[in-house]
Amino acid sequence: QVQLVESGGGLVQAGGSLRLSCAASGRTFSRYAMGWFRQAPEKERGFVAAISRSGGNTYYADSVKGRFTISRDNAKNTVYLQMNSLKSEDTAVYYCAGRSSLVDGVIVGGPGEFDYWGQGTQVTVSS
Repeated sequence: QVQLVESGGGLVQAGGSLRLSCAASGRTFSRYAMGWFRQAPEKERGFVAAISRSGGNTYYADSVKGRFTISRDNAKNTVYLQMNSLKSEDTAVYYCAGRSSLVDGVIVGGPGEFDYWGQGTQVTVSS
């Protein structure tokens, strides 16, 4: 099992940047494919980005491609989401998620594809 704790959310002006972090417990973090999701008020939780166990493979939702970067540091048991050129429509609670994986590939899909979740961190972009 792995426990996930997000941090780094906050209030930022449109065009600004934030970096989210997700710290994982346990000694097997490198066995987990990771992802970031977000949920705006009255909307379903949606996929943002995913990264493979090694960090060598990444995948992004079209809405964030070119603006957001997912990365990980397995030595620090942490996955990051660097968010640049933020827009008001990026306002949401951001969640990191993980799933144990036997292969070094990304997991792309809905929230049901992941087994472990953090508590979320609020990101608010003011226009």
